[in-house]
Amino acid sequence: MSLSMNYLSFFVLQIEGKDGNQNNLYKHYQTLDQDDYENSDIKNFLHKEFSKICNRKAPKNPAKENVSTKVGTFVVEPGNELNSNPNFNMFNQLRHTNDKESFKAMSDDLVRQYINTTSARGGAMIVVQASLDSISSDPFIFILKCDFEQRIARISDERQLVSEVDMAISASNMKSIMYPHMPEEGMIEEWEIKIHQSSPAKYFEDFLKYVTYEQSIPEIINQHVIDSAQNYIENKWNDTTSEIRQQEEHDLELWAASDKRDIQEKWEPQQVIEVAEKIIEIQPTIELKMKLGDTRISGLLADYGYRLHITTLGDHYALIIEGDGFTFEKGFSPIELLQPESFEVVTNWLIDQVASKAE
Repeated sequence: MSLSMNYLSFFVLQIEGKDGNQNNLYKHYQTLDQDDYENSDIKNFLHKEFSKICNRKAPKNPAKENVSTKVGTFVVEPGNELNSNPNFNMFNQLRHTNDKESFKAMSDDLVRQYINTTSARGGAMIVVQASLDSISSDPFIFILKCDFEQRIARISDERQLVSEVDMAISASNMKSIMYPHMPEEGMIEEWEIKIHQSSPAKYFEDFLKYVTYEQSIPEIINQHVIDSAQNYIENKWNDTTSEIRQQEEHDLELWAASDKRDIQEKWEPQQVIEVAEKIIEIQPTIELKMKLGDTRISGLLADYGYRLHITTLGDHYALIIEGDGFTFEKGFSPIELLQPESFEVVTNWLIDQVASKAE
């Protein structure tokens, strides 16, 4: 990826104190133009990082929660234009300035806004305007946040910081912002911004107050299940003053808030299948994980009602799993040598066991 540097402003952030007693300081060290950058050692440190940032994939609805790289969308009130969003204006002005001193001043404003947030952390912050020559004639803005190496006690000579930057800061855990978002090469989304930060830390989300993020797939599915349960209650008990409905709603809240949940025994199997099918449309490979007694089960939600069934066995539960064949992992087990009994033999044995316990 061919990148041409337009401007780069380098700042050092110092966070002193803790929790409410912090003294957040920052200092501008240098602002470079294209010629300065080409002749500086910081190019050797940074240049390969831009390709990494551009090539990181960030689906709007990530497959898991608390991902490191995510896409944000600038928020505007209905009927308003994109330039009504303060965060957009900040990046857009940086993006379109063609004056070194103006870029320095705008970068200073950005760093000041960042360091006044509760999530601000010390280190180096680098604000960049650069063009991706083969992608777009309009430049991109990159915000790079680097941590200092632990062995560096302090910086004594600001004139040498940039030329010796590889000795002072680390790119191994670099946080970044890229604007605008480029979901595919050549596709530019001016409403969107891509951030990369240590998960679950949220270095930039407090800073970007007017940016929103789509739910992850697990969050969408969780919300879909809760909404379906709420709709079931509303349809079954129309009277909002009904004590039964109020108890059902209370039970739903407790169930949704619990980390470890038991089977609720409220829906018929077909109703479960119908709701599951809507979830599978969102994510066909959504996993089904549960624990029956001391046995952990991991499969696909799509298997429920087809290859996986849950039934009662007296006051216990039984799980029936059907498949074409077994696959055993490393480590031998005597079960691998089994000649399985018929389903009828096993179910009759289980029924006899339940009957004997009842006696």
